[in-house]
Amino acid sequence: MAGVVNTAPILRRSVWSAQAPFRCYQRRWAQVHDVRFVATHQRSDRVLEKYKEKLERKAREEGKQSVDELKAAYKDKISGLREQAIVPGAHAPLSAQPPPTPAQTTSSIPYQAPPPPTPLEERKQSTPQTPKSKSPVKTLDSFINVFKTSALPAKEIETIWRLRHVTDPQSLCAVMQAQTFRRIVATAKQHPQFILPLPREGQGAEIHFLQWTFPSPTTATVLFTHLAEFKLRGEYAQPHTTVTHHLDLSESNNLVLLEGRVQENRGMTVEEGRWLLMCLQKFYGFEAQSQAAQESKERRKKLMQQFSGGDEGFKVEELLEEAEKVP
Repeated sequence: MAGVVNTAPILRRSVWSAQAPFRCYQRRWAQVHDVRFVATHQRSDRVLEKYKEKLERKAREEGKQSVDELKAAYKDKISGLREQAIVPGAHAPLSAQPPPTPAQTTSSIPYQAPPPPTPLEERKQSTPQTPKSKSPVKTLDSFINVFKTSALPAKEIETIWRLRHVTDPQSLCAVMQAQTFRRIVATAKQHPQFILPLPREGQGAEIHFLQWTFPSPTTATVLFTHLAEFKLRGEYAQPHTTVTHHLDLSESNNLVLLEGRVQENRGMTVEEGRWLLMCLQKFYGFEAQSQAAQESKERRKKLMQQFSGGDEGFKVEELLEEAEKVP
């Protein structure tokens, strides 16, 4: 028995959840005092202190013995002025306003101003019709105008899609028929993880681990990682190639658009990324047209079942042989 490969654990991608906001606890014995009482008494004391000397001089000029006698002489005039004093924002003089009730002076929750109104633009952006995606995977709308593109013929859609990625030398892009993708995704649901060989001249074959993820109803993503790195780092291993299938046009135009990227400085070239992508389609979505092709399809199916089930009969040599077959 040669080259037995055990099933690797599921590649889990941890998602950090937002921390709950801090709670503000109110003291049950806190009280809200009548602001008018505090303000008038403190202000009166400060005024007397500030003008003490002037008031004493005024008292002597008018023959009074003290400031208290001066205040007593002007008592009626001061009362009259107070009756007319109005606090800004109030509708009546202070003396005409009723004292606060117990319900108004004792409370465990201080007053909080209402929040400012939401700007119109923000309301438009947060409407249910255009929810903001929380997924790190880009949607098809971030590449092209899906509504306008759906009105075009399939050939033009493919041309637009390829031109959209032609400036990125690390990019992978393709267009496939929706029925082909349905075969692929049906197999992916049964075998979400698998390994694929990458032949290297003079070095044998390098094995790569793949995992399917479905981050949203309109996207399906495949992550490719060096098997050696995955065995070493487990869930912390970083994929070297990522390919996303966009399903937005699968019903209206019978097309699925693929886009991906081979990471730089990860020991992979774009051509090698294309090989893995072609190999994936060969194992997951191959449609047999002849007896020989049907037999090859059954052997590939058996290899995937052995890998997913942890069967020790799984042989890397057989995997490499099926991967190199044309088609």
